[in-house]
Parts: sequence; C-alpha cells; structure tokens
Amino acid sequence: MDLSRRDFLKLSGAATGGAAVLGMIPSGAVFAAPKQITLKKRIGEITTICCYCGVGCGAIAAADPNEVITIEGNPDHPVNEGTLCSKGQALQQFHTVYGEENNENPRRLRRPKYRKAGAADFEEVEWDWAITEIAKRIKQTRDSTFELTDGSGNTVNRTLGIGSFGGGELDNEECYLLVKMLRSLGMLYIEHCARI
Repeated sequence: MDLSRRDFLKLSGAATGGAAVLGMIPSGAVFAAPKQITLKKRIGEITTICCYCGVGCGAIAAADPNEVITIEGNPDHPVNEGTLCSKGQALQQFHTVYGEENNENPRRLRRPKYRKAGAADFEEVEWDWAITEIAKRIKQTRDSTFELTDGSGNTVNRTLGIGSFGGGELDNEECYLLVKMLRSLGMLYIEHCARI
C-alpha cells in the first residue's frame, strides 16, 4: 500500500475521531448481547453401528426420548472416520420418515409376508405361523438331505441341502450362537456378507 504522510495523518485523525464518537455512546446501545434461545426439548446423542454390511461403520444418532432427529457418521470411529455410504446415510429411515403422524416409516415391514407357490403377490401372515413353517421346512430338508457317511465310509454327519447367509447386523455373540446352532444341524454352507 502506497500511503503518503498527508494521507496517513488524515486516516489517523478519522480513526481517532471515530473511536471518540463510539466512546461517548452508552454501552450496550450499539452492540447488544445475543438473545438467549431456549431449547424446547432435550436432545441426546448416542453412538451406534451401521447395520447394513459387515464393515461396522460408526454413527451418531441425535434423539429425544420419542424421536430420532438425525443420524450422521462418527468422526471418532476408527473404521469410517465420520463418513457413511449412501445406505448408511439413510439409517434414519429405519425409524422415522418426516411428516408422518406416528414417526414410523410406512415402508418398514412389521409382519412377515409369504408368497404361496404359483402366486403373484405376497400376503401378510402371523408370526407364529411363519416361525412354525420355517422350522418345519428346515426339518424336512435336513431329514431328506442328511448324510451320515461320505463315499469313502467316513462319518460326516452333514446336510448339503441347507445354507445360511448371515448379515452385518449380527454382533460377535449372536454370530457365535448362530454358528453353534447351524453346526448342530450339520450345515456346512455358512457364509457372511462381510466376506463376499
């Protein structure tokens, strides 16, 4: 900046005069303190894990006792360091949809659906019926495909007619119990989405 002596004195005089004028104004007349905003409801944050795949990205859910307000990536989580994929960013849809009266996603299934052989559409069924039907079909398939020995006469006690594909929502304890149950049925085809 090229400033002559005369311009420097003019600028200094204007700054000093401005400061003197501001000093004569009563305090608080020009610059008021920011208005206090009271919160209408208390919001808490909890950490969680994304349930879509086996990566285990961390998320932070901001919620009050009745509603999930937002879900975002956890910047302190070592796996994702605050980032989330498109499915992880949609985690809030598990619980809420904006504008709904009861804050529940209308597209979320609450009851099991079953499609009969040859039918075009699914129909809602009762939980008791669905669980009983699944157990019955597992037993029928296991009994019809169970092998005591292989072709060489070795004891194998296995069934190759059933497989299991686990999900990333399962924690270590649930996976441990699931695999124990599947192995007790003689299943060999046990897989997990994080490995594929």
